[in-house]
Amino acid sequence: MAAAGSTWSTEEWTAAVLAAKPRVAVFDCDGTLWEKDSGFEFMRWSLEQGLVSRHASEWLSARYREYRAGTVDEATICGEMVQVYAGLREAELQQAAAQFFASVVEPTIFPAMQQLVSALQQDGCEIWAVSSTADWVVEAGVGERFSIGAERVLAARVKAVDGVATGTLLAVPTDEAKAVALRAAGIAEPDAVFGNSVHDLAMLEMARRAYPVNPSEALLAEAEQRGWPVFRPDRALAAARR
Repeated sequence: MAAAGSTWSTEEWTAAVLAAKPRVAVFDCDGTLWEKDSGFEFMRWSLEQGLVSRHASEWLSARYREYRAGTVDEATICGEMVQVYAGLREAELQQAAAQFFASVVEPTIFPAMQQLVSALQQDGCEIWAVSSTADWVVEAGVGERFSIGAERVLAARVKAVDGVATGTLLAVPTDEAKAVALRAAGIAEPDAVFGNSVHDLAMLEMARRAYPVNPSEALLAEAEQRGWPVFRPDRALAAARR
């Protein structure tokens, strides 16, 4: 197995994770299970499909640029990317999310991660998905493709009244809120946690074993400091496209 702080091959990675025999494993989604930022991409796709107004989309696009510039925080932008759908029926959003995921995100799923989740499930491991992206999108993505039921998805969500989405936020699992959401679900010390950014750090710290995947620069620094080996399934995906 690769030394702490280094990068594993797909074979080393899979063997090491399975050898630890985790009973509960938690996965971030964007950048961890698939390449795309599905929350932002869903917003752009929604405009193209006429699901949200151009005014709303332009406002949120401006907010996203502010987020990228560091003037809007992670929790705020993730919440706003769910609130923008207020007034739409949940059934319509779920149908749109399924269509969006199949056409935009599914081609960027990391095969190594899909195979790992399947292998863990076959070994009796309980799998959870935690994301700051809208629950409609996350559930559409991990349900059929990763066999993770909606009851084990902790994602950004708004209150619905009579089947219609409102602007009232119920949850935005990012940073410490990811750890809070897991504890509220009865998971205080998961056996394994997989994440790609510093916004996953709080839940990575909860784990008996932390597994950085495609780590951002900030998470990579943490991984090196803590001796967490990292895995880069994006390289395998890039090779498959050639």
